Amino acid sequence: MTTSTTASPTTGGRPAAARRRRSRPSLDRITFMAVFLGLPLVIFLLFVVWPVLQALYYSMTDWSGFSASMNFTGLDNYRKLAQDDIFLHAVRNNIELAIVVPLVTIVAALAIAIVVTVGGPSNGTIRGIRGAGAYRVVSFFPYAVPAIVIGLIWAQVYDPAAGLLNGVLTKSGLSGFKDFAWLGEVKTAMPASMFVMIWASIGFYTVLFVAAIKGIPAEIYESARLDGAGRFRTSWSITVPLIRDNVQTAYIYIGILALDAFVYMQAMNSGGGPNNTTLTMSQYLLTTAFKKGQFGYATAMGVTLAVITLAFAVLVFLINYLTGGRDERRVRR
Repeated sequence: MTTSTTASPTTGGRPAAARRRRSRPSLDRITFMAVFLGLPLVIFLLFVVWPVLQALYYSMTDWSGFSASMNFTGLDNYRKLAQDDIFLHAVRNNIELAIVVPLVTIVAALAIAIVVTVGGPSNGTIRGIRGAGAYRVVSFFPYAVPAIVIGLIWAQVYDPAAGLLNGVLTKSGLSGFKDFAWLGEVKTAMPASMFVMIWASIGFYTVLFVAAIKGIPAEIYESARLDGAGRFRTSWSITVPLIRDNVQTAYIYIGILALDAFVYMQAMNSGGGPNNTTLTMSQYLLTTAFKKGQFGYATAMGVTLAVITLAFAVLVFLINYLTGGRDERRVRR
């Protein structure tokens, strides 16, 4: 007599029922996903996405900021911004800062980092100049001081009557700088403010680049030295390409700082400087919101500043990609 049995469907020798039991997530896995995936997502939605959506809505209202009532006005605030000469002047100031400050800061920080890491003797071990550690500490010191303190200190240094800068220049025989208002002249207000931002930022990016350069194998520099490459050629053809990603990141960070620049400018020239020479978007936003009581209009300025900042970051990524960044990635792959 033949007994027929129905075989259970198997996969890899294991019954389907057992496989289904295994596929059910365990309590530990559910807890892990809830704590390390679900909770951060909720926090991100609550404290990042939701405020952004709120800002977009408020920017399309006539909210005064001190009452619960508000009327939806659509894109009227943005149309008004496009015709606001003071705001457009502030945008030009921010763009000027975003061009000059990052460029000068990155070039100066790169030069210092290269000198203190690989700019030492031409013979022997690849190393920086003597006392490189002291140079790193001194260059980093301004970054350890809060930005507001730096702004207030330099405001005193630039003081026309009792400022240190005019005193030193006058004692040196340059009588034309007696009572010279560095932050009160149209031609010098913006360059003087830029210098403070650059001076305060160089130290941090020097340390960043030093760490990146130290990650480059010494054999590469040895090979370049044997091939007869000079210091400038080595820096341009080896050091800069190999730390391209670090330079890109630094440029974006310092560019965001320059596009804001609120703390430095407010400390040195709270009124925006002569003829709004140093006025930034964030300063004008503050005045519009808290002095004029136009929070809806000020929020539109904030949204515009955020869009400009994002556009700046995308532009830096694009330029890096088009100028060799994609080739660098292909080589690494």
